[in-house]
Amino acid sequence: MSTIEPKKRVALYARVSTDMQATGLEAQVRTLKEYCEHNKILDFELYSDENISGTKSSRPSLDRMMAAVKGGEVSCVIVYSFSRFARSVTHLLSALEEFKKRNIAFVSLTEKIDTSSALGMAIFTILGAVSQLERDLIAERVRNGLKNARAKGKHIGRAKLRDSELIRKLRKAGLTYRAIAVIAKCSHGSVHAELLAQKREQREALEKAKADEAARQAQIDSFAIPSLKTEKEKPPKEKSEVPAP
Repeated sequence: MSTIEPKKRVALYARVSTDMQATGLEAQVRTLKEYCEHNKILDFELYSDENISGTKSSRPSLDRMMAAVKGGEVSCVIVYSFSRFARSVTHLLSALEEFKKRNIAFVSLTEKIDTSSALGMAIFTILGAVSQLERDLIAERVRNGLKNARAKGKHIGRAKLRDSELIRKLRKAGLTYRAIAVIAKCSHGSVHAELLAQKREQREALEKAKADEAARQAQIDSFAIPSLKTEKEKPPKEKSEVPAP
């Protein structure tokens, strides 16, 4: 038995931040409907959110529209402007990627963007690059912040509750992971994590000792007195010939 695909329609989306902007919502809806009339779009559904900030990625009507998108019920999404749909580049690009994956066109009337056109796809690509740059910058700031915190001796992540010293002593005594977990009152995984941390600390300490020894040897070599080899390497002085009387 073949599956009947749902009939696809055009989704119109409008939003205002406060209930005092009712006229603004009416203006958006009117513009959207005029666009449909001008382009002979008859089968459409209007989704509107009122008194909801654009910074919220989850909104009642927007969520219903995205559910219809994922359900294969939408062929095109038309919005009054980018700012009415999303306030962050990340949110906008996430939705556009969803539309692209499902072969759904996206139209923004204010910016005159239509992703079904060549220019619209070019702008989509530029926005994608900007979004990637934003993610990379955020990731770099996070890494720098964590590095700075570690340099100051701050603990990163959850507080360690296991008794590290006891676990290491018991393991040194030859006890099994299970026995250590019972005595230290922790999980088998905590014992494993602690012993891995111990091996990592030992490896780092060994590498540091090697680096310190290499640095010390290099310092000694820099202050070494030139050997007699230097003298040997000097070319012999030529003997001056005494002229015959």
